Order: sequence, then C-alpha cells, then structure tokens
Amino acid sequence: MTDDLLDATDHEILGLLREDARRTLSDIAGRVTLSTAAVKRRIDRLRETGVITGFTVQVDHAKLGWGIEAFTELRFVGNTKVAEILRTTTRMPEAQAVFTIAGDPDALVWLRVRDMAHLQKTIDEIRRQHQVTGTKTLIALESWSRGN
Repeated sequence: MTDDLLDATDHEILGLLREDARRTLSDIAGRVTLSTAAVKRRIDRLRETGVITGFTVQVDHAKLGWGIEAFTELRFVGNTKVAEILRTTTRMPEAQAVFTIAGDPDALVWLRVRDMAHLQKTIDEIRRQHQVTGTKTLIALESWSRGN
C-alpha cells in the first residue's frame, strides 16, 4: 500500500497509534469522528497491507541502567559484503539498530550501553572484527524521536 492510497483519516489514526499504541478503538473513533467498527476495519486493513507492522512499548532505558546512547560509524575492508557488515554487530545486545550506508562510512550503529567503560568494551569488540578498518563514535547528550 502506498502513501497515496492512505487518506487523511488513515494518517490521523496512524498518528494516534504512534502516540499510544494501547489507545482504545472507541477513543480513536471519537477523535477521527468515525464509528468504532470503521476504525477497526481501517486498522485491520493497515495491518493486512503491511503499513502497520506491529505494536510496541517504549522503555526508559536509563531506569534499566542502559542510559548512554552512542552512534558509531564503521568502515570496512573494500570487498566486505553488506550481509557481513550487518552480522558484525546485530548479535550484540548493545546494538539497537544498524544502518548500511552508501559511501563513507559503510555503516552506522546505534548503541545503548550502561556507562563509558561498557561503551569502550563494546567499541573494542567491534574493532576486533577482522573486516572493520575504522570506527568513529559520537555520544548522544539528549534525544528526541518521532517514533515509527
């Protein structure tokens, strides 16, 4: 389903669900001036077509002891395959997301760690991968996200 097949009400429903995925159908219906059944049909259609891929929870990672976020640029040997780049960090619990990039650097890894010693250990582990030729790490001071 492409964006041109979604109307303003679909986008409004998606926005409401992004704010709170546990929002009730009746609450959404009241906000978009549709019946509860109509909202359910729209959400079901958005799920069936793959626009909505799941529902999630937002966690305060600092309260769990993983309050430091960093982004590490990775550079690899020139003939490294994209699948190998992804495998370098996807098994690490510290890796929240990995983005392969066209150009320099080859990848950007979003990391979450407990403290600076943990970050150092994580970067050292990444650097030990034989195909990694260089890293550059940026530490996030604060963050904001629009959500998915």
